[in-house]
Order: sequence, then C-alpha cells, then structure tokens
Amino acid sequence: MHIDWWTIGLQTINVVVLIWLLKRFLLQPVAAVIDARKAAAEKLLNEAQAAKSEAEEAKIKAQAEVLRLGETQADVLAKANQQAEAAKSALLDDARTQTDALRKLAEIDIARSQAEARKADAVHAKTLAVTIAVKLFSRLPDEAKITGFIDGMARVLADLPEAERQSITEAMPLAIKAPRPMTMAEMQACTAKLSESLGKPVTLDVAVEPDLIAGLEIDTPHALVRNSFRADLDRIALELSRDDND
Repeated sequence: MHIDWWTIGLQTINVVVLIWLLKRFLLQPVAAVIDARKAAAEKLLNEAQAAKSEAEEAKIKAQAEVLRLGETQADVLAKANQQAEAAKSALLDDARTQTDALRKLAEIDIARSQAEARKADAVHAKTLAVTIAVKLFSRLPDEAKITGFIDGMARVLADLPEAERQSITEAMPLAIKAPRPMTMAEMQACTAKLSESLGKPVTLDVAVEPDLIAGLEIDTPHALVRNSFRADLDRIALELSRDDND
C-alpha cells in the first residue's frame, strides 16, 4: 500500500483548519450563548429564590400581623366592654342621684304643703274664733260696752309718760271712739275720769265706731290709746300669727 504523505498532510491541515473554523465561528458563539442562557437561568433562579424568600417573609409577617390584630381586637373589645360598664354604672348612679333628689324635693314639697295647710287651718281657726268672740261680745248689755271700760281707760292714761299725756291734752276737744253713742251719764263719768288722769279739764268729741264691739279708744295726732275688745282681739290675732311664724 502506498501512502501519500502530501495528501495526509493536506487532509490534516484541512482538519485543523476546520476545527479552528468550527471553534472560532461555531463553538465559541454557541458556548457564549450557553453561558448567557446559563447566567440568565441562574439569575432567574436567584430572583425566584429571592421572591420565595420575600414571600416566606411576607407570610411570616402576615401571620404575625394576624395574631397582633387578633390580640388588638380582643383588647379593643375588652376596653369597649369596660367603657360600656363604666357608662352603665355612671348612668345608674346619676339615675339614683336624680331619684334621691326628686324624692327629697317631693318630701320638701309635701312638708311645705302640709305646713301651709296647717297654717291655713290655723288662720281659719283663728278667724273663726275671733268671729265667734265678736258675736259673743256683741251680745253684752249696752251699758257694759262703755261704762265698764271708763276706769280702764283712765288707768291707761294715768300710766302714760308725762310728755305723752301733755301732748294728748294739746288738742281739744279730745277725740274718743265708742261702739255706740254715749248717754249723758256716761259722757259725764268719762269726762271726769279722763280729766283726773290727764291732770286738767277735758272736753270730749265722741265718734261712734261699732267695730270696737265694746270699750273706748283715744285717737290723736300724737297718741293712740286703745282699751276695747277690738284691740284685745287684734293683739290676740297678732300673737297667734307670731306663734305660727315661729
């Protein structure tokens, strides 16, 4: 067998050139593409891993937030219940206070009404008593309505201070009130007694006033001297009124 070394050499050169061409124009770009794709794949894997980690972290945070919100909601409900109970207690206390105040006001009003009723009854009773007394005294004999009071009027005048008795005698005739017109004898007896008490002669100007019931009254610009049943009844009514006010 004859070996053609030139042919083998050329074939070898062709193979080397082909290999170089394949490596230069095919294998290197393919490797570059593979490396790029591998890098992209690794990037995608890294991003996916990062996303997974973020998702896991978000999940953990979400679970923690759920737990926290659950605790917060429970706290809010508990606080709301406490506030509701406090408001309920406050309303009940306020209602009790208002009820007590209204009851006290009612008791005061009842007591005032009872006191006013008792006072009105007392006033009515006193008025009735005075009315009865007036009717009883009005039945006295006519002579007793004046004669029996002359000496009493004389004593009242005698007990007055000198200056007051002097002022009474300055205005003559002396104004005197009687429940009925005086008889001549009564006029003389009264003039004599009053002149003696005042220490000087007096003349009388008699005015009839049936409201006196019985007795005499002297009414001058400087003095009012009362010795009559009407004066006694007025004093009694005044004292009874003072007792009621006390």
